[in-house]
Amino acid sequence: MEALLPLVLLVTAPLVSPFTYHLAQLSSRRSSCKLVPSSMTLCHGVGYNEMRLPNLLGHDSMKEALQQAASWVPLLTKQCHQDTKKFLCSLFAPVCISQLEEPVYPCRSLCEAVRDGCTPVMAAFGFPWPEMFNCSRFPHGNELCVPPAGPDDRPQLLKEDAVCAACLDTGHSEKEFLENICSQDFALKMSIKSLSSVDGDLKVVPELKGRTLYKQAVWTEEEQKRPALWLANGEACSCEELRSQGAVVLAMGHRVAGRLVLSWVRRWQRGERELKKFTRAVRKLRC
Repeated sequence: MEALLPLVLLVTAPLVSPFTYHLAQLSSRRSSCKLVPSSMTLCHGVGYNEMRLPNLLGHDSMKEALQQAASWVPLLTKQCHQDTKKFLCSLFAPVCISQLEEPVYPCRSLCEAVRDGCTPVMAAFGFPWPEMFNCSRFPHGNELCVPPAGPDDRPQLLKEDAVCAACLDTGHSEKEFLENICSQDFALKMSIKSLSSVDGDLKVVPELKGRTLYKQAVWTEEEQKRPALWLANGEACSCEELRSQGAVVLAMGHRVAGRLVLSWVRRWQRGERELKKFTRAVRKLRC
């Protein structure tokens, strides 16, 4: 049975408000080219280096754009459409071309293709296709716009080049863990006993010895004795954190369709003393 991505994560960070203005008004606002930051996980490997700010969702600051873009990273893991990243990044981090004064919007056909592929996934978790992505707002293909991928230009990524979204390290692991644990169903420290592939997903069995459960209310008694965690579509991407023999790993996730699905995985890079201090900080949290 296919493991569904926990799209409930889409509401763990604030979502941008719907458009309250027309696209024409956005295009008239003064903008500048900024480097796409490495911390914008949503747009890793998008294919260009500079983005326009304010972006096409009206975010004036890079901080705001980063915060809102992070809410949509989980949708990429579900792989509901091959152009999901292209469409989302065309809005959150629109390409900046110095020779063009006007921004380049996604084509309506690109929006409609991603909408049709991803709406059923979102609907399964009670989320409609948002008004801020209303496809009727975007231009037809006879104007300059970002088109959908053609049959011959689908990106062919090697597995080692495609890092699983849950395993993308932004360099702020401890801060991310503390900020997000309350929105997760479970959280733990572990080392890996075994990995196996099941229908394209990665089954992760933790060692019981040395495991620390920080949050496990959704775990059954059987799962606490014989835990199995899942990385959705884990065979299609790489996660070195899970393949490091004997390494200490921090992990969080949600229960989805009866499974404990990982949404965040990081290797602990510091010493035992720092780990004990970190554990005390986690224990003090009141969710």
